[in-house]
Amino acid sequence: MTAILEMRGIGKSFPGVRALDRVDLKVEQGEIHAICGENGAGKSTLMKVLSGVYPHGTYEGDIVFEGETVAFRDIRDSETHGIIIIHQELALVPLLSIAENIFLGNEVATRGVINWPLAFSRTGELLRKVGLDEAPATPVEKLGVGKQQLVEIAKALAKDVKLLILDEPTAALQENDSQKLLDLMLELKAQGVTSIIISHKLNEIRRVADRVTVIRDGSTVSTLDRDEVTEERIIRDMVGRDMEHRYPHRDPQIGEMLMEVRGWNVGHPDQPRQMIRDAAFNVRRGEIVGIAGLMGSGRTELAMSLFGRSYGRFLSGEATIDGRTADLSTVSRAIDAGLAYVTEDRKALGLILDEPITRNVTLANLAGIASGWVLGKGREHSVAENYRKALKIRTPGVHQRVVNLSGGNQQKVVLSKWLFTNPQVLILDEPTRGIDVGAKYEIYAIMNDLAAQGRGIVMISSEMPELLGMCDRIFVMNEGRIVGELSREKASQEAIMGLIVRDGQQNGEKAA
Repeated sequence: MTAILEMRGIGKSFPGVRALDRVDLKVEQGEIHAICGENGAGKSTLMKVLSGVYPHGTYEGDIVFEGETVAFRDIRDSETHGIIIIHQELALVPLLSIAENIFLGNEVATRGVINWPLAFSRTGELLRKVGLDEAPATPVEKLGVGKQQLVEIAKALAKDVKLLILDEPTAALQENDSQKLLDLMLELKAQGVTSIIISHKLNEIRRVADRVTVIRDGSTVSTLDRDEVTEERIIRDMVGRDMEHRYPHRDPQIGEMLMEVRGWNVGHPDQPRQMIRDAAFNVRRGEIVGIAGLMGSGRTELAMSLFGRSYGRFLSGEATIDGRTADLSTVSRAIDAGLAYVTEDRKALGLILDEPITRNVTLANLAGIASGWVLGKGREHSVAENYRKALKIRTPGVHQRVVNLSGGNQQKVVLSKWLFTNPQVLILDEPTRGIDVGAKYEIYAIMNDLAAQGRGIVMISSEMPELLGMCDRIFVMNEGRIVGELSREKASQEAIMGLIVRDGQQNGEKAA
């Protein structure tokens, strides 16, 4: 095979950070090439160098594309060569139609006038290629995230793509949408399209990739052929150590009852139907309690409704924390009662991305840095710096904007924000979503430390092995109800699914 792309000795620096250091990458014509590494390893930075987001002259090294040394001035320059990048954050305009988005900046025009019949006709052809049957005039805001991702690929195909780069394309997708996207990548490969996929999901890499390049701390560690790719080898190259134990060792020191929830009922915020029915669970001091369930089982709705009634219409129920009735009627009262909630969507709901670490860490407890009515900048800096050290947030300084941090480090900032409120109980909703195996291990270690301090942890996760590896007890939810409780000794994937299936059958029999 001949190489369509070679990147040789690529180096890139930012103030206080060496992001890339002599990275080499070779991609063969017609292959799917995976790039993996921990969050912050330099994967996305490397692709931004390739696509001209970081123009020639701002990095060291050479890029050779189709046998020619290239020097892209901007992203439009790389696109004219057939290199198209789809970023993790989709670049679609929600209020415009699918057709308008696909040809935005690449309009189908005759003598300066857009030819709409031709644009809609070509859009239909492109949508069929990516497996969508939506009308070209459909506003993008009407589509789910999975379909929007396919529209982005259709947009790339409209530009005569030769090298398609997908940066964490399945990070925000559900399982079915992820599988459709991976199937599409294999179809495009059969049509001769070369692809680069950035992913930390090892099962996806093994399914579609012909070769894998691992980057660690801004440098190339290895490039592996498909038959060399094993989970153990990838993890070792990514984190620089063997991970015989995926979850850190812990000797639980479980104490007295800390939080109890009884008879919790919540209605849909807009519709006359009930979302949470008679939910009841508890957590003890020093205990990590899991909540398992399929997508749509009501786990997040339960957590948000507990945290200041952030979701739905509260119908009934009571909660106690540390033996006292907890007023959870507003977010501020829930915080005062000793409850904290780390949202599953850290970018939209957990952080202010354009603000620095200092502002984000102290935002939920401004009284903790105030003197009278004045916020203390020195105190703010000191608090953020303490959490930076304690949680090992990788950053050149606490005045760095959060948007520039990796996913794992952003998650540590969210944790810092809630730890600064000094909670007794932390609800962690998908705490490791979108972060790599190395950063996951660090989050697990933080959870263990918090439990060792006598706090209670409630962990919601869609990854059953994660729940089984971390939790002392697991409550199982189905259709808004808690349908079972499993001890650590009795918990297994089969036992969890058995509770869900049996509850579904009983509900079906009642309906009949």
